[in-house]
Amino acid sequence: MTDRILATYRINAPETESRPRAEALATEQSVEMPLAAIGDSRVLKEVVARVETIRPHGDWFEVVLGLAPATTGHEASQLVNMLFGNCSLQPEVELTDVQFPSGYAKAFPGPRFGIEGIRKLTGARGRALTCTALKPQGSTVEHLAKLARTFAMAGVDVIKDDHGLANQAFSSFAERVPAVQRAVDEANRETGGRTAYAPTFSGGPAALTEQVRVAKASGVRMALVAPMLVGLPSFVELVRDRLDIPVIAHPAFGGAARIAPSLLLGTLYRLFGADATIFPNHGGRFSYSRETCLEIAGTARRPFAGLAPILPVPAGGMTVDRVDEMVAGYGTDTMLLIGGGLLSAGDRLGERAREFVRKVASRA
Repeated sequence: MTDRILATYRINAPETESRPRAEALATEQSVEMPLAAIGDSRVLKEVVARVETIRPHGDWFEVVLGLAPATTGHEASQLVNMLFGNCSLQPEVELTDVQFPSGYAKAFPGPRFGIEGIRKLTGARGRALTCTALKPQGSTVEHLAKLARTFAMAGVDVIKDDHGLANQAFSSFAERVPAVQRAVDEANRETGGRTAYAPTFSGGPAALTEQVRVAKASGVRMALVAPMLVGLPSFVELVRDRLDIPVIAHPAFGGAARIAPSLLLGTLYRLFGADATIFPNHGGRFSYSRETCLEIAGTARRPFAGLAPILPVPAGGMTVDRVDEMVAGYGTDTMLLIGGGLLSAGDRLGERAREFVRKVASRA
């Protein structure tokens, strides 16, 4: 074990440049000034990042830096700043992995519920979970509530807002969330089901505070948040201090930097408090490979700093026809998210949603 945070980078540059580039990266990601200009021996010894290893791979090389945990302030935005702040502006540099020293993760909330908590909430045992989305933005509150009722009557485990549904005039949070939650509650009473609704929380601190108030008053039991859009510190505070319900992390804006998807969506979102993580499934609207998707799912669930495993949620252009393939690939500790693939059924929406639920149940 080491007392340093070990950050791994891929640098697309010739092997002959590896040592000076690695040392420059260590300086850039710690003190950001010439070392010769630093007269304090403590800073040089304890604060400056160390080059731990360099591994050449032909026209690129891998560098592991040892970062001093104290430089992160044990806070989300500063942690990411130290890992990938200035070097995110260097197009040839990618952050691929992070290992934390023993005890470091305790500074962050981690998942409060994780896979087991979401299963307990929804009553979904021994199988993958089902999820769908309320779309499109621009719809009336009445239309969205009707959709939610249809999905809940079909037995879908989780109904989330599309992440584009925020606080627009045509379906404000204060109007939409109570209406949709009522529709889901009514359907659950009729069916005996336990469908959960996860509205989108978005905006600045004041907006998020008001949304929490509305959600609690409405009996909301899950939340959807895009950590990169609300800001990582706001996400941490929202999860740790304001919400006492499972949180699904949405990946919007998560592809804007060169950070390995499994690290951002699997490791860091989990560290910062997500209970489930949505990611683009291979073969859909996005270009993630099957290997990348399996790595995200594996990272979300594998042992990490004593934190609860979180639920991987593959999504993006999925259809009911792919249920068997997805369960076979990801396993049952997964939540399958199909939105447009259900909504395209039109008048047969209820039937298609029930088919989705039955097909997932058959793969238990």
